[in-house]
Order: sequence, then C-alpha cells, then structure tokens
Amino acid sequence: MLVRTYPATFLTDRPMPVETHAWDQLTYAARGFMGVRTAAMQWLVPPHRAIWVPAGVEHQEAMYAPVSVRSLFLAPAITRHLPREPRTFEISPLLRELILHTCRIGSLDQRVQPQGHLIAVLIDQLTTVSDVPLQLPWPRDPRAQRAAELLHQQPGSTQAIARKAGASVRTLERLFTRETGMSLGEWRRRCRLLQAMRLLARGTSVTEVALESGYASTSAFVSAFKSLFGITPGQYASKTRGAA
Repeated sequence: MLVRTYPATFLTDRPMPVETHAWDQLTYAARGFMGVRTAAMQWLVPPHRAIWVPAGVEHQEAMYAPVSVRSLFLAPAITRHLPREPRTFEISPLLRELILHTCRIGSLDQRVQPQGHLIAVLIDQLTTVSDVPLQLPWPRDPRAQRAAELLHQQPGSTQAIARKAGASVRTLERLFTRETGMSLGEWRRRCRLLQAMRLLARGTSVTEVALESGYASTSAFVSAFKSLFGITPGQYASKTRGAA
C-alpha cells in the first residue's frame, strides 16, 4: 500500500493537535476552509485549493466549520521528486477527481494494476500544479508573535497592536522585516486579505468584507485583493461558490 486516505467533515471549528507524519500529506479542501501552521509559516486553504505537507514537518491544522477535507498520505517511495517544503496550490479538475476517487477506494496498492495506474497519474499531476500565494510567514520573537496573533484576530492600528504586544512600532518593524522578510505593514495587509477570503467564501458582501478587513473604501480593498491574488473579490467569490 502506497497511498492511504483520510476524508473528514467538521461541523464546528476545531484546532487539531500538533503532529508530524512519516508519509507526505496532501489535503484538499472540498468545502470550507482549513489552516495549517508550522513554526515558520501559516497557510490558509480555501475551497478548491490544497496544501502539501512533506513527511517530517511538524505542523498544526485548524478546521473552520463547516468544512470537508480529503487527505491523501503518500509513501516516501513514490514522492522522492516532489517538494520537500509545504506549499499551497490550485487543484485541476482531473486532480480533484483523482483525490475524490482515491478516497472512495480507501487506499491504493501498486501491486493492483488499476491502482498502480492511478498512483502514476496522481504523481504526474502533483508535479505540474501551480502554487498560489496563501502563506503568511510567522515571526519567532515573542513580541512579534504576540503582535501577529493580535493582527490575526482583528485589524487594529499598528500603534495599538504594538502597545498590547509590549514593543514599540519601530521594534516590531525591525523584527517583522528580519524574521518574515516583510514589513509590518505588508504582513498586516496580507493577513487582512487572507482573512477576507474566508469571509467572501461564506457569502459576505465585498463592501462588508472591505470594512471588516479595515479598509477605508471598497475600491482600495478590491485593488489590494486583485494585486495579491490576481482576481477581484467578486470574481473570487463567484469562483468559490462555483467550486462548492
């Protein structure tokens, strides 16, 4: 057996325990959102996207209900040429059907000829996926981590966040630039936009999401969203509803 499966549905939000797997993990968000965090990075996985977590990477998942995920665990013997760092990517219609079909079977054994063919096509598809920018670097300094958690919970002004984190804005700027490769303002904007994806997928209007995300105008929010993701919030919402 070279591929195992784990399909799951959660009707309430659920933080999962920190874990490390001996096999590489591919998780597809069939419906709803999930998040994945490592010591250095956080990813948001919206509907019709997937995340790849290589074997040996300590991580923690969070399920934002209602959510249905389909996970495949692939033996190291067949993933030697696949990435050795986590990544999020688009799911093609073919790869989506492969994941769903494999979950219906339960596991794949290379010695069973039809299943061996499925494994080969699955690996081939995983070598050609397109990455999407759904990650947020996570700082290591305790003060910067507190600021990151606060920014993650609500937009807030940088001055207010700095006071609650126990550091000056200048100190946080230095820490975020050094530890995430992004300025505090850039990190804050990306955090806002990733959170906005969840709200849009739940059917919240673009105007409401813009205000909830801390933008002064809908047009500023639309411009920022399109700059990062390549599509407007309205287009993303339509695409997400279509995927569901």
